[in-house]
Amino acid sequence: MKENLKVNILWLLLLLLGYGVISLLVSFGILNLFHIQILEQIGINIILAVGLNLIVGFSGQFSLGHAGFMAIGAYAAAIIGSKSPTYGAFFGAMLLGAIIAGLVALVVGIPTLRLKGDYLAVATLGVAEIIRILIVNGGDLTNGAAGILGIPNFTNWQMVYIFAVITTLATLNFLRSPIGRLTLSVREDEIAAESVGVNTTKIKIIAFVFGAMTASIAGSLQAGFIGSVVPKDYSFINSINVLIIVVFGGLGSITGAIVAAIVLGILNMFLQDVASVRMIIYALALVLVMIFRPGGLLGTWELSLSRLFKKGKKEGQN
Repeated sequence: MKENLKVNILWLLLLLLGYGVISLLVSFGILNLFHIQILEQIGINIILAVGLNLIVGFSGQFSLGHAGFMAIGAYAAAIIGSKSPTYGAFFGAMLLGAIIAGLVALVVGIPTLRLKGDYLAVATLGVAEIIRILIVNGGDLTNGAAGILGIPNFTNWQMVYIFAVITTLATLNFLRSPIGRLTLSVREDEIAAESVGVNTTKIKIIAFVFGAMTASIAGSLQAGFIGSVVPKDYSFINSINVLIIVVFGGLGSITGAIVAAIVLGILNMFLQDVASVRMIIYALALVLVMIFRPGGLLGTWELSLSRLFKKGKKEGQN
């Protein structure tokens, strides 16, 4: 009990330290507006990658529907936020978008999560496209293909940092819960899990709904960050971009997803000046990682402070 308390306090101190360091860098002008925008995008990508990693890396389901759930949150924030430009309305829209995304994931997940592999990927891709087409044909509510412009800039780096921390902690606590352990058992061997009485479909649906809600939250934050939403911004390629981060960091590693989001975000920042070959260099970096580190940067490794405490205690005893 005391060890867990020490670990939690240390994590809290590290998170506060990170927040303090960024605040100092911003206040002294070391991080300019461009750097802050990159920082916000990295935080949003962390939320997306952590949520998708729960679906793909921890429950073993190959989903390509993340962009659709992201669109739900983005349009909820855009529609409500543009009509009522207050933080109360924005957070209410974020909550509403997360609930709608969760309900859609539940309705979609019940029939589709009985599928496996490529079949599930195609089904979730179809769901994302249905959501996008509904937005395009949403009339005055969504403003069709033109999207919604002039959304107040609700999102700042502090908000993104807090939501990235909350999402990561919520996902880690989910994985450490009894349902989380069942989720891992389904990933390792679905047939064996079923043989001992695990309702594998139910477990997969819970993970799918959880991941969809985190995607919706990221979509709301991005709408408040960019200031506009357009249906083409939530196409198939967006789901692939998030999947790249997850695979790059390591399937089944929350630490890997965070590190990959940071590394790829910084790489994109430095490649801004060579826009003509930016995607070539970016793709080449991904290919090299997949050749030399097929399991991703960190594989399934996780940063664990409790493990460091135990190691230090053993060395002290010796």
